[in-house]
Amino acid sequence: MAFTGTLDKCKACDKTVHVVDMMTLEGVPYHKTCFKCSHCKGNLQNRTPSKLSSLFSGTLDKCAACEKTVYPLEKVTMEGECFHKTCFRCAHGGCPLTHSSYAALDGVLYCKHHFAQLFMVKGNYNHVLQAATHRRNNSTASSSENVETRAEPEESAADEESKEASDN
Repeated sequence: MAFTGTLDKCKACDKTVHVVDMMTLEGVPYHKTCFKCSHCKGNLQNRTPSKLSSLFSGTLDKCAACEKTVYPLEKVTMEGECFHKTCFRCAHGGCPLTHSSYAALDGVLYCKHHFAQLFMVKGNYNHVLQAATHRRNNSTASSSENVETRAEPEESAADEESKEASDN
């Protein structure tokens, strides 16, 4: 009986990959000879060659705020997410956060001051969720647009009540 191979195709050359010649990266199959560095074209191995080199090999952790690689010296882990120290900020005011000075709602981080302020002004969390959704949707916008968004004044509970009274 002859070996017929697999149905897996190499991501680099699109040819059939046999089990003895297969390497996978995040579930994507490659031939061992096709698994190369995109920069220097050197062959890559399935593991780091030594403990010393593993200290310099980087990490797969991505910052929840900017989605860039987070290295161990600048890593803050909170609510199951990784952040750069500089990206670990309040979603409302942009204040720097620490492990003891934050409050979270549905994975959105706030400083305790802004969290209390937002909750006490409105009486519920709906405006917080809307602001967080709006901020996440606009995270790809330029920083100048984000500054303008933060500078917009919020309506107070008294303003909302007066609007409701005038509508009735």
